[in-house]
Amino acid sequence: MDDLDRRILEQLLKNARASFQEIGGAVGLSAPAVKRRVDRLVAGKQITGFTALVNPAALGWKTEAYVEVYYRDNISPAELKRSLEPIPQVVGVWTIAGEADALVHVMATDMAEIEVTVERIRENARVGRTRSAIVMSRILERPRT
Repeated sequence: MDDLDRRILEQLLKNARASFQEIGGAVGLSAPAVKRRVDRLVAGKQITGFTALVNPAALGWKTEAYVEVYYRDNISPAELKRSLEPIPQVVGVWTIAGEADALVHVMATDMAEIEVTVERIRENARVGRTRSAIVMSRILERPRT
C-alpha cells in the first residue's frame, strides 16, 4: 500500500459514498485509476467491506450494555462467535485481557430486552457468570479507521 492508497482510504473513510471521480479529484487521479486501486484494495483485503452507519434509535435500539462474560474454562474465538452470533441484539464481541474472557456489546429496545439477551448469553453451559454495564449516554464516537 502506497501513499496514494492511504489517501484514497482516507477519502473513503470520510465519505464512503463519494464517487471515484470525487475521490480522484481529492487525490490527483482519474476516476478509472481510483477504481482500479479500490478494486485492488478490496481484492487484497485492505478494504474488508462497505457499510452504512445507522442511528441505533432508527432500529428501535434505545438501550445498550457491555457485558463481560466469564467462561468456566478456555473458549476459542471461533466458539465465541458460534455461540453469540445468532443473538441479533449482540452487535459486537471481543476477546479481552483480564479476568473476563469476552466483552459483548448488546443493543436493545429497552431494559427488559437487555435482560432477556443476557439470559440468552448465560444459556451456554460453559458461561460461569456475566457482569453488565449499562450505557447511560454516548459522549464520543470516532469512525473506525
